[in-house]
Amino acid sequence: MKIKGLFVAILLLAIALPQMAGAQTERKYIRQGNRQFNKAFADTARVDSVLLRDAEASYRKALEEDPNNWDASFNLANTMLSQGRMEEAARQYQALGSKTDIEKEKRAAAYHNLGNCLLQSENLQGAIEAYKNALRNNPNDLETKYNLAWAQDKMKQQQNENQQNQNQNKQDQEQQQDQKQNQDQQQDQQQNQDQQQKDKQDQQSQDNQQQQPQQAQQQPEQNDEQMSKDDAMRILEALENDEKDVQEKVQKQKAQPQRRRTQKDW
Repeated sequence: MKIKGLFVAILLLAIALPQMAGAQTERKYIRQGNRQFNKAFADTARVDSVLLRDAEASYRKALEEDPNNWDASFNLANTMLSQGRMEEAARQYQALGSKTDIEKEKRAAAYHNLGNCLLQSENLQGAIEAYKNALRNNPNDLETKYNLAWAQDKMKQQQNENQQNQNQNKQDQEQQQDQKQNQDQQQDQQQNQDQQQKDKQDQQSQDNQQQQPQQAQQQPEQNDEQMSKDDAMRILEALENDEKDVQEKVQKQKAQPQRRRTQKDW
């Protein structure tokens, strides 16, 4: 952004002679500072920082002669801005623009350069307000109008980008929450499946442990029962055999003649 030009103090012939001597010295330092300032930018490829410091020193000497000299203060602020000392320059321009006892054109120049400082510091809102103040004092300044429009457009772009970033961040957060929720659900399902499988295995193991003693107990009972039936069959067969033997004996006895015992008659 272009810096508003330097101001050169003009002697008022009506000033008394003692004051005129001081004004001449003050004017000399301002002109010296202006020559150093302009020479610092003579080479378009680079800025001579040494000459800028010399110009700053000349303006400060002028202010030693007259601390209220507006032109010396304004030109000093320009050297600060050119050296990248934005905060110092901004304070100087703000103080100069707030003065009510100077011409509006000068106040407009101070606010214009204040806007440039704030713009380079990426303070778009402050720069816009400074340019508006400059136009209030000089409504026809085309350069200030251009800077104001540029700053407003830049701020609008920044706001749109911020809004897009906020929307994107919100979407990213929602996606992360959804992913986390899905992961939690999958983890819960897996844990439930693992628990069910474990419960099933535990139940099967418990059932197997219960079945083994029952089988062990049932086996002797079946053996005892089987042995009892065998014994009963053997006993029955024995009884049948005994009965058969008895009947055969009876039959044999029936088949033999019976002898009668005779009694002698003595």
